[in-house]
Amino acid sequence: MIAAELAEPDDFDAWRNEARRLIMQRVTPEEAVWRDEGEPTDLFAVPSPAPTGTVAKVRASRAFMDLAQSAILHSDPARLGLLYRILWRLQEQPRLLDDAADRDVAALERLAKQVRRDIHKMRAFVRFRAATDDDGIDRYIAWFEPEHRIERANAAFFVNRFASQRWSILTPRMALHWDGAALFEGPAAARRDAPAEDAVEDLWLDYYRSIFNPARLKVGMMVKEMPRRYWKNLPEARQIPELIAGAHKRETAMIATGADLFAHEPAPASLGAVAEGISHCRRCPIGCNGTRAVMGEGPHAADLMIVGEQPGDSEEQQNQPFVGPAGQLLDRALAQAGIDRHHAFVTNAVKHFKFERRGKRRLHQTPTAGEIDMCRWWLDSERALVKPKVVLALGASSARGLLGRTPAIARERGQAIPVPDGSIVWLTAHPSYLLRLEGEAREREHARFAQDLAGLADMLQRLPASV
Repeated sequence: MIAAELAEPDDFDAWRNEARRLIMQRVTPEEAVWRDEGEPTDLFAVPSPAPTGTVAKVRASRAFMDLAQSAILHSDPARLGLLYRILWRLQEQPRLLDDAADRDVAALERLAKQVRRDIHKMRAFVRFRAATDDDGIDRYIAWFEPEHRIERANAAFFVNRFASQRWSILTPRMALHWDGAALFEGPAAARRDAPAEDAVEDLWLDYYRSIFNPARLKVGMMVKEMPRRYWKNLPEARQIPELIAGAHKRETAMIATGADLFAHEPAPASLGAVAEGISHCRRCPIGCNGTRAVMGEGPHAADLMIVGEQPGDSEEQQNQPFVGPAGQLLDRALAQAGIDRHHAFVTNAVKHFKFERRGKRRLHQTPTAGEIDMCRWWLDSERALVKPKVVLALGASSARGLLGRTPAIARERGQAIPVPDGSIVWLTAHPSYLLRLEGEAREREHARFAQDLAGLADMLQRLPASV
């Protein structure tokens, strides 16, 4: 057995040099014993020999080097042996990394992904608190507990972001100190070494409360992106239970605010009056962006109403709903399900096109919950006049305009949702979502979309005949 040791567990250059020596000596992965300094020594392992004679050049792809530089930061002690095993195999299989089903390749991808995620979490969840150095100059100190050995790899990010300030990041493994000109490393620290709360924290908490949007709250996704293990070091985390508990009340207030602006408006007597009203509506920023409102179209009395999110670039130019690529996909899918679009009233939850200009192009921007709620009065007016028995909601934004809440598409799609006016909302994905997918994901979501529309067609056939 040949021993290979790293003095620093995150030293990729040291690992690369040692791995090159072993491969040049034809040391197989089974013969190499890798360990970090301080780990127990294998009694039967001997130091790696120096290369002798003429040897072949060691080959490694750029993709492997990129993954290896991330994976070596992982806390798993088996990572060193895995990296060497893959490097050994690459000498005979240069396209090994193309095989995603290979066990070693999958393990390498997993380690690299977990490290990259930990790097992101450190950048997102480090919270600095004010202190003062012996010379009277402010220093900002943070405590963080990374899962992996990412401190040095992340140092440049904080240096670049806070170059003009003195700061320290303390972790259970080491400390990083920046004095405004140079970066220094210090010994391991403890949580008690970081300062307590400061005045700046109250300003941050006020800001966090002000940007919290109850209409966008998804608790499961929030916990996934901000795991509970970080909460004890995040001042804003103390507010999360209260904000979650009051989310429904705040969302209801947001919807009521939109309705209040129309409190003294008489209900439109016809769809023509709706078209006239939305053309002059300037109650939200979208209505003031210079585009023209797009009215719904279809029979003035229809069993089915189809509601999208908002008109797009093509729709605004042609002044018709669903005539762009998403509308063409919708037409094909409806036809395959046996639903005649011309028998439905087609409209949008938001009547103006919200966009961001990029050169000559106008790129779609998702309307905010407040903008959807503001426009809900017009959508409700259309529903009151058309009196549909079933409303097909395409995407979460349109469903919010119909339900007054933002639903979970994955959980509520393809099922009947009764609403107070006696109609039924049938929820599915927006066709534009399908257009953004590729490969297997696109095929899978197209099949789900077709299944949702087939269920809608079946329900429409079972509706009692109109009299």
